[in-house]
Amino acid sequence: MTIRPSIPDDGHHSLEEHLHDAMKATLADAGLTTDDLEGIAVGANDQYDGRAITVMMASAPLGGVDRDILSTPSSGEHAFILGALRIASGQFRTQLVVAWSPTEASSIPEAQRLANDPLFHRRLPLDELAAAALQANVLEHADPGTGRVAEGVLAAGRRNGARAFPELVKANPPKGRPTRWPLREDTVPQPATGIVALMLASEDFIRERSLGSVAWISGMGWATEPAFLGDRDLAKAPALEAAAKQAYGEAGVTNAATAFDLAEVTDVTPYQALIALDALGLAPRGQWQEKPPAFGPDEKMPVNLSGGVASLNPVFCTGLIRIAEVANQLRGRAGAHQKPGAKRGLAHAASGPAMQYQTVIVLDAGRNAA
Repeated sequence: MTIRPSIPDDGHHSLEEHLHDAMKATLADAGLTTDDLEGIAVGANDQYDGRAITVMMASAPLGGVDRDILSTPSSGEHAFILGALRIASGQFRTQLVVAWSPTEASSIPEAQRLANDPLFHRRLPLDELAAAALQANVLEHADPGTGRVAEGVLAAGRRNGARAFPELVKANPPKGRPTRWPLREDTVPQPATGIVALMLASEDFIRERSLGSVAWISGMGWATEPAFLGDRDLAKAPALEAAAKQAYGEAGVTNAATAFDLAEVTDVTPYQALIALDALGLAPRGQWQEKPPAFGPDEKMPVNLSGGVASLNPVFCTGLIRIAEVANQLRGRAGAHQKPGAKRGLAHAASGPAMQYQTVIVLDAGRNAA
């Protein structure tokens, strides 16, 4: 499994070369070769990449020649779901799942604006940061004082990020100027170039190859909010509640607050982190003021030991990174931010304006999967 949340641009390596390196490193980590690769599920976005049908560029460096390769432009986590469903169908035994997020496009906010409907949101203009700011305003209005809790969530996430990736993240960045109110320039880190790749395999394949260090999928759930923001209560996340119900039901989770050893939650803003923690059953909204969510590494169930999106923001693949981070924790391969003895973890991925797309994955270190 490979997570490269920030790739330095040395001027000598193309995106294709970085993708090929990630594919090779992931296969080596799994103890496999390209001969074991039956299919590829890619999360790639033409607008972010600044090219048409970007999966065509990626096919060769990812080993897609003469292999089945499938691409989704919606999000990196959706590539994970596609890969898992393809294996569950019985048509494939292995899938390489890859997502990347370059910063070559001249303006990521403009790419996001163009992805909106042409009659309403595109004309506002609305990008994902603007939608996140609207969501923060609605939440602050619904629960006055949330801003103070959000500042604590942001600070805790950055401290975790500085421990996990000290060469990339500062624990206490200076406060920036207001941008999209009530967000500040430091609330959301600047987009970074990143790649994440992981291998999925069927239980029969894993048993046949005697593969060790495996994280098992115990439950998956996904759901989507309406695209038009006016049709939504931005202070809540009913799609996330539905996705969590589906994943928890498959995994046999009855009390999320005590079921997991750790969680990775998508936190494009700390306000979105709070909404997600509430919908996931990890930190009820009524307790935010008296009992802020636990992010520290010494907590019984820490959140975002990697630092989350608040620390590193490869925009298109942040959701898949959350899943890969939990998997590496359960495999004992999370590096500086490893939680000893982690057996069950929760990964939450959200993408789109104001968390339109929601995904929940429950992973286990042992074979407890349904």
